[in-house]
Amino acid sequence: MLRNQSKNRNSTFKPRHLLLPLAITLVVSGCSRHQTSSKEQAMMEPMPAPAPVMAAASADMFASRMAVGHAMPPIAPPASQENYQKLDENEVKSTTQQAISTLSLDVDTGSYANVRRMIRQGQLPPADSVRVEELLNYFPYADAAPNGRHPFAVSTELAASPWTADNLLLRVGVKAVEVSAAKQPPANLVFLVDVSGSMDSPDKLPLAQASLRLLTQQLRPQDRVSMIVYAGRTAVELPSTSGSEKAKILAAIDRLTAGGSTAGEAALKLAYQEAESNMIKGGINRILLMTDGDFNVGISNINDIKAMIEKARDRGVSLSTFGFGQGNYNEHLMEQVANVGNGNYSYIDSIEESQKVLGEELASTFNTVAKDVKLQVEFNPAVVKEWRLIGYENRVLNEQDFKNDKVDAAEIGAGKSVVALYELTPVGKTGLLTDRRYSETASSEGTAAAHKNNELAFLRTRYKQPNGETSTEFALPISAEVTRQPSTDLKFAAAVAGYGQLLKNSKYRGQWSYAKSAELAQQGLGADHGGYRADFVKLVKLTDRVAQSGSVQPN
Repeated sequence: MLRNQSKNRNSTFKPRHLLLPLAITLVVSGCSRHQTSSKEQAMMEPMPAPAPVMAAASADMFASRMAVGHAMPPIAPPASQENYQKLDENEVKSTTQQAISTLSLDVDTGSYANVRRMIRQGQLPPADSVRVEELLNYFPYADAAPNGRHPFAVSTELAASPWTADNLLLRVGVKAVEVSAAKQPPANLVFLVDVSGSMDSPDKLPLAQASLRLLTQQLRPQDRVSMIVYAGRTAVELPSTSGSEKAKILAAIDRLTAGGSTAGEAALKLAYQEAESNMIKGGINRILLMTDGDFNVGISNINDIKAMIEKARDRGVSLSTFGFGQGNYNEHLMEQVANVGNGNYSYIDSIEESQKVLGEELASTFNTVAKDVKLQVEFNPAVVKEWRLIGYENRVLNEQDFKNDKVDAAEIGAGKSVVALYELTPVGKTGLLTDRRYSETASSEGTAAAHKNNELAFLRTRYKQPNGETSTEFALPISAEVTRQPSTDLKFAAAVAGYGQLLKNSKYRGQWSYAKSAELAQQGLGADHGGYRADFVKLVKLTDRVAQSGSVQPN
């Protein structure tokens, strides 16, 4: 969602110059919506911001040296920069003054993979690179599947907050319908690959090529692929080709080499022309943009690019972005472009992440089962004194946007799990806001809310069918009953949210610590298909050691 962007600012940081883990090097070396203001445009241009650095040959070496107390000597980084969107953390709201929270879902996961990359290199990430909702939604959850009436199901759970005494944590879980590979619609995919000079690094173009090879192996005969490359030239490297001709597609991928400048706008135009000329009615028509986000398009063209993406989106062509590399990485642009394009934003830091995004989660990455998905929670002032939405800062909507079908929101793919967390202060407990002397209390007799004190809140959900223009709405009350035995999903989500708040240096983190996040996440492992939760526990422990080493978090 590109809303109120003129109020946001960019932050940049200088990453530490570190070697990639040897395993990744070996893998990739074997593979040959809205108008924006001038202020937002300026945000897209990164600005230098020096930061102290600490070198580490790998995450394992860093961890072992920290364990024996050896200090890492600082070295001077190369002249490089990364670009992130500055967003203020959601504030606590008084239910008597503002009872309604409205938001678009967020299915992106790029922030988690990018944060993980920096932690493994022995540095804390800049706070602006951490979007808590993308950390939460990186992981699958065991929520109940839909019953067939809607393409996704919504469930809720309420338990004690682990980091603030007397507060509660409300988890809203969304689970999309599963669709087998055989039943997925045919796909018309356009690989839009940045082959400019800035992609000439093992963690950029070679890793993008390896990712495309993985995806190619999963194509079906009914799928079609074309490939556009851009640098000093913009060209159709591969005309639309059937998924049965894998050798031809792989040969085109192998031919790619990096060099030249980045003509991003012209490349996007050509990619949309290619996608629309091979449009599959009722199918998946999507552009896959693979780049470090270093577009040399000029400030005057940024609005044009967004307008072009929005128009193509309305004609049925979506856009997903896949970020690579470090140093000059423009994450702000990557995430915002995917939002406008009704696609997903992912960051690829390893071949394993490619396998997750373009292999295990291929259906949720490409096969949209519902679009413009919005949630609206109305809290009961007789039960909830204060509330705060954790994360989703750039997905918050105005209350009136909920029923406005012209307001764009997120798409959800087949089988995708999405989580939203709220921290609540119950009535009768001490909150962060001062009680008002002259306002009527929420529990006063005669108020409608006072007669429904068994309800915590009322949840409304709206969505459109993938090719529809009219929304469907359904709703359910949320019970005020607090569970004394939280599910493994709630425990794990709370651990992830607490971790994200620590990374952001949130003023709401209380006395929480990385050690507590690791312990709670361990309790919430559950079945852990794919081992992603266990990997998170390891990441939290490594983060704790990085933080204790005295590494300074860039601003």
